[in-house]
Amino acid sequence: MSINFARSIEEKTFEHPCYNCIAHKYARMHIPVAPKCNVSCNFCNRKYDCINESRPGVTSEILSPKDARDKFKIVKNSVKNLTVVGIAGPGDPLANFEETRESIKLIKKECPDITFCLSTNGLMLPAYAGELVKLGVTHVTITINAVDPQIDAQIYKYVNYRGNTFVGVEAGKILLHNQLSGLRYLAGEGIVCKINIVMIKGINDAHIPEIVKKVKECGAYMTNIMPLIPVKGSVFGNRDTVDEYELADMRKKCGKYLKQMYHCRQCRADAIGSLDRDVSAQFRNYNKNITTIDKPEEIHKNDSGHRSYRFAVASSSGDYVDEHFGHVSEFYVYDVSDDDIKFREKRNVEMYCRGPQECSGHDDRISGVMKCIEDCNGVLVLRIGFEPVIKLHERGIRVFQMYSTIEEGIKRAVKLMGKCF
Repeated sequence: MSINFARSIEEKTFEHPCYNCIAHKYARMHIPVAPKCNVSCNFCNRKYDCINESRPGVTSEILSPKDARDKFKIVKNSVKNLTVVGIAGPGDPLANFEETRESIKLIKKECPDITFCLSTNGLMLPAYAGELVKLGVTHVTITINAVDPQIDAQIYKYVNYRGNTFVGVEAGKILLHNQLSGLRYLAGEGIVCKINIVMIKGINDAHIPEIVKKVKECGAYMTNIMPLIPVKGSVFGNRDTVDEYELADMRKKCGKYLKQMYHCRQCRADAIGSLDRDVSAQFRNYNKNITTIDKPEEIHKNDSGHRSYRFAVASSSGDYVDEHFGHVSEFYVYDVSDDDIKFREKRNVEMYCRGPQECSGHDDRISGVMKCIEDCNGVLVLRIGFEPVIKLHERGIRVFQMYSTIEEGIKRAVKLMGKCF
């Protein structure tokens, strides 16, 4: 007879990859059971649920609570390092509380000691925080992009609170009050709270240290400052994002006040696996046979015995890594040997992803892209979806997501491949 000793919140935090940067060996599963949302963010467009898009608010399916339980059982049997189940949308879990509650109950019945977490905009926290504690949720992420309603008014189009729609500063006041009061309650009950902050140039970037100081005062465990992802079709779709240096500088500045998260991947609402290796595409038809994509990394060597690499870079200008893999029309190809980075050539490709209506079922286009870069060891992109990641892995090609100059990006990729400059 096996005996199950319940793990403490400290142990669960240690094994939670989003709350502990050294927990990368552990896996999480996001269950997309919450399609409705009660806040309209200017940076969000949840209608674009393309399988080649990797960002919050995106999923390839919506599950019922029973479907989520059944899929969890299959994933748990296959992904042996699974420690966390999270609800991150694609809308807001508390705007879909019946589905959220039922999903937690069903999965807890299957696996009582699984760590349960959720991500919310915080609007309905005062109404449901007590129930979350009773359900055994131990980790909650709240997105708080301002602690000034005037700034919130620039970030949110509206909030729908208890059936009434509010806009502007009034919406900001309601949202902020509920976020902070919910945070105080959860922290007081011993729930580990992470605060997500989207860094938006010219709107809240100078304000972020004030957010961090305020949420620390209210009991937050850590903050996760993330770059804005300009999403086509959103109000901020054409807005500039911050580069990795600006982001790192802000995290360092705010690290004086509160623990910072440096390893966020801004995951989809149906993500499965470790943070650096999402395997959710394997489980889309989860009642079918599961295959794995493990493949040993190949190290190329030149004639003198030195390790060398070839990288394909998704760039719109030849200066920055700034293109989504599915939107690339040409790759910049670089060869690296020791500390020498040399531009080799540009290679034209047919754009793989042309929008949600044309993104799937076009194996001819993606095959052409794969053939174009099949001699490369790695590809540097701003964003990439799960289907091309799997196809690249199958060919032994590593994927590096980032926003940086090409030179710095290649240096970082080489370091991750096992060679430091």
